[in-house]
Amino acid sequence: MTLPEAVEQLLSYGEFAALAVLFFSSIVEYVFPPFPGDTITLAGAILAQVGQWNLALVFTVLTAGAVVGSWADYLVGRYALGRNRLLASRRGQKHGAALERILDGYKRWGPAFLMINRFLPGIRAFFFVAAGMSGMRLVPVLFFSTISALLWNGLIVGVGLLVGDNLDLVESIFHTYTSVVWVLLVAALLGAAIFWLRRSRKSTGL
Repeated sequence: MTLPEAVEQLLSYGEFAALAVLFFSSIVEYVFPPFPGDTITLAGAILAQVGQWNLALVFTVLTAGAVVGSWADYLVGRYALGRNRLLASRRGQKHGAALERILDGYKRWGPAFLMINRFLPGIRAFFFVAAGMSGMRLVPVLFFSTISALLWNGLIVGVGLLVGDNLDLVESIFHTYTSVVWVLLVAALLGAAIFWLRRSRKSTGL
């Protein structure tokens, strides 16, 4: 779905129904990352910018949906995957021990990841699943989720103010942003993999 298509679709619903779509879209993109939630978020923010809808309502709905979606991911990590983590650790499995080390490290860096989650398309849900698995408390997790959503939505609104109703330009800006983020993420993952392999070889004497 392109941005102009999303804007046209939302306009066809009417304000109340469209706000409901924005809310549930913000949730779904955390539960099902391939869902084009960012495009719909952009469409809602742009419609608020050009005076079609109440900006405060749009902002609140988008933020609330993101928080509820991140909460759902946290619960999956805490109560579904977290139970498997506990069983693996009790059995003394190798992958259980490795998982424990990763999640212990996440407790240190988790708040930073949660703060920037909204700016990382496609993988933001995994940060909250990891937060649940690592045993982070719910209140701080939702706090960081809210702050991140507010910052992201503020960025979208700011871009909308700068470029107005030029949908092609807005779409191009965020497409470029997404591409750059993915390149940086892949580079970071490759760097981490190389570091881990070198460290493993040193520890085994190879």
